[in-house]
Amino acid sequence: MRSFLSLPSLLILPSLFSLRSLCSNLGDLCVKFLFPMKTPLQIKTPGSLGFRMPAEWEPHEATWLGWPHEVTDWPGKFTTIPWAFAEIVRHLSQVERVYLLVENRTAESRVRSILKKSGANVDAVDFFRVPTDRGWMRDSGPICVRNEAGEVAYNNFLFNGWAKYPNHKKDASVVAKTNQKLKRRVWQPQHKGRRVVLEGGSIDINGRGTLLTTEECLLSKVQERNPRFAKEDYAEVFREYFGVTNVLWLKNGIAGDDTHGHVDDIARFVNPSTVLTIMEEDPNDANYGALQENLTLLKTMKDQDGRALRVETLPMPVPVYFEGFRLPASYANFYIANKIVLVPTFNDPNDRVALNTLAGLFPDREVVGIACRDLVLGLGTIHCMTQQQPSAT
Repeated sequence: MRSFLSLPSLLILPSLFSLRSLCSNLGDLCVKFLFPMKTPLQIKTPGSLGFRMPAEWEPHEATWLGWPHEVTDWPGKFTTIPWAFAEIVRHLSQVERVYLLVENRTAESRVRSILKKSGANVDAVDFFRVPTDRGWMRDSGPICVRNEAGEVAYNNFLFNGWAKYPNHKKDASVVAKTNQKLKRRVWQPQHKGRRVVLEGGSIDINGRGTLLTTEECLLSKVQERNPRFAKEDYAEVFREYFGVTNVLWLKNGIAGDDTHGHVDDIARFVNPSTVLTIMEEDPNDANYGALQENLTLLKTMKDQDGRALRVETLPMPVPVYFEGFRLPASYANFYIANKIVLVPTFNDPNDRVALNTLAGLFPDREVVGIACRDLVLGLGTIHCMTQQQPSAT
């Protein structure tokens, strides 16, 4: 049987003994240089490098959209949906580029034909052949940040289908696949050693350091995104990845919202100091109590400089139902693009009130109503489907 102390081992022993003797005299200094330990790689975050998330009204380079193809999201009404999307692309393509995801070459050809028939500026549309599950780009697309030098980079948060739908893996890979063409700097936000789940519809930002969100979406055990996260954890994530210093927490979202409380259906910044929130006048409506509570909270809230927010209100449309299920119809789901604001409408008397209110708040932009009574069957409208990419300046 071979001895443990073979000849090579015996030849090494003196040097090992000498090193141990040396280390006993030099202590930690020896350990540091002769037996170094691996330490975790410290990744610099966007916030630490001077990046911030611009407000939606700041100039855009483009708007991200995913062309609809999941028929079951609009049961019985899907044939109308591509034309509704085309109308949105028609307006956007007049004022900025559109980054449009399609399933494949065949789909691109079909979509080009629809857009041309609809009068869109197809020359302003960049097609990405990237398969999706659903393609709601507000939640699965990149959340952009920009630094003072004008570099625009992407936050690629983990997407888990709103902690509800198992078929989300294609959507979760959208940022990585589209960036093979765009070559932007990308972060995968992490906190406490794991990737952070966050959807763009769960936050709204004033571009100066203040962020709006809801407890129902980010802190509830129902459709839980990040187990064991508290407000302090999110505050750190928002500071490191958006440059946010002031987080404002509302309570609950609206009935019918399958995201479980996205803020972009209830309250939105329209300038650095003004929040526009929806109100329900009917005390018997399911949304009445939650929206009153949010309004009360907003009236006590302050911006990043300690100044009280100006709070304006929008009405709610009469409840929209399909086969007995209430849909999340809300005028707060508008989208601010270059020169225009696209506003969901629902064939409702309050459509005019909402359009006039937004026209007064955006005097330098054209306010455009988009018919969304069919579109909302997919449980989202204009803001849900879009994601802005800011311009370099």
